[in-house]
Amino acid sequence: MKISKSKKCLVTGGAGFIGSNLVDQLVKLDHQVIVLDNLSTGRLSNLNQVKNKIKFINVDVSSSKNSIDKYFKNVDWVFHLAGIADIVPSITNPEDYFQTNVKGTLNILEASKKANIKKLIYAASASCYGIPDKYPTNEKSKINPQYPYALTKLLGEQLIIHWADVYKMSNISLRFFNAYGPRSRTTGAYGAVFGVFLAQKLAGKPLTIVGNGRQTRDFIHVYDLIDAIIKTAKKGKRGEIYNLGSGKETSVNFIADRVGKNKINIPKRPGEPDRSLADIKKIKKQMNWKPKITINKGIQMLLKDINDWKEAPVWTPETIKKATKSWFELLGKS
Repeated sequence: MKISKSKKCLVTGGAGFIGSNLVDQLVKLDHQVIVLDNLSTGRLSNLNQVKNKIKFINVDVSSSKNSIDKYFKNVDWVFHLAGIADIVPSITNPEDYFQTNVKGTLNILEASKKANIKKLIYAASASCYGIPDKYPTNEKSKINPQYPYALTKLLGEQLIIHWADVYKMSNISLRFFNAYGPRSRTTGAYGAVFGVFLAQKLAGKPLTIVGNGRQTRDFIHVYDLIDAIIKTAKKGKRGEIYNLGSGKETSVNFIADRVGKNKINIPKRPGEPDRSLADIKKIKKQMNWKPKITINKGIQMLLKDINDWKEAPVWTPETIKKATKSWFELLGKS
């Protein structure tokens, strides 16, 4: 008798950029999928291609008014991707970030504990390293968050690992570096640079390059990211933390040169590292995983589907200056 390998999966934030790509792949692998999302940043249209194959629930997982326990019944794997990720609003409205990223994570943990789920994967952030003192940066590197968003994602991770230790839950944290790919947003920090550039190119506006553009980031295509997430759900060990990046660094200028010719430089933002490079030896070895999509291939894929960004907001030096005013005022002080 053949034993079914299909799992019942619950994805929080499943209508977002990374979440919807994860849902696509889980459905393709014949898993049952429940999506919890309040659509504060996600879009239902991201799930159009699988809407008849999943169960979608519009709910705020961070609210005390909503009991989410019932959605976790008989669930095997929980992927907790719900959260808010923009840096600037976290500086001006830190309470919202603590509510969503910390209280929301606590609620997911408690619902998962009651349901005895088999595996919980948490989407952490490499922003916890702040400005690293070591490259490539491994999981044991110094933790030094530079703004409330980074701090709240770190606190969420600490809850995840603490619950694994105390309650013996099979929780794992993945520290995402800079994901890009289809459905990527046009707000946020450097992870959103592709969406920003593509929307500017479509509108015939100059690409806004922060600082001199020589700063590097570890960009990982969302398809590679999803592959690693699912492999971790299958093979990851309780209480472990893994970096999840490409293991390669790419400059902002490199990306801009391949997206468009019209460019303009804007002031460098305080509190951001000049480099980002993940040490991914741990996840490669333990999950038998490696990224497959090169940065050149990834950019080509995005340019082929550039019209997906035609309704995205178009940033200009003026709107960026206004949006980042508090960033410079608060983080620019010594």
